[in-house]
Amino acid sequence: MHSIVVLMWLALCTEQDVRERQISNTLTLGVAACALAWLFATGQSWIGADASEAGWALAIVMLLTLPGYMLGRFGAGDVKLMGALALATSHYYVLGTFIGAGVAVLLWLLTRRRLWSLLNPKVKKRLQTLAEQVGDKQPFAPYVLVGFLLASVWIQ
Repeated sequence: MHSIVVLMWLALCTEQDVRERQISNTLTLGVAACALAWLFATGQSWIGADASEAGWALAIVMLLTLPGYMLGRFGAGDVKLMGALALATSHYYVLGTFIGAGVAVLLWLLTRRRLWSLLNPKVKKRLQTLAEQVGDKQPFAPYVLVGFLLASVWIQ
């Protein structure tokens, strides 16, 4: 049940990241604050993992995202998104999400031309207009959403 809340939050972040190529602090820091408050109040993360597992998840996120941020590969919103996800879940979900996001990126890179040719012309036009408005920066949240879905299926 709690995974559904995380999934809905990731869907909101994905929609905003696709449209604006950034994720608001309200979505990332707000969820992080709520997850942290829940951790302190109950001693468990939203999915029921121990607080220590959420702490390890946050350490893993910082280890994996901060170098990318410093090199300009990740945006600050992506780092905050993953940090909030770590506080709300566990290290299993975080690692599974990273692996699933990597698989999603690879699949997208391998199949995007084929998928583009199958799209409805109206959808193509909308996506093309959206891509022209925001430039070259690619959103990361859609891959995180797919990665979380894959991790959830694998773990449960």
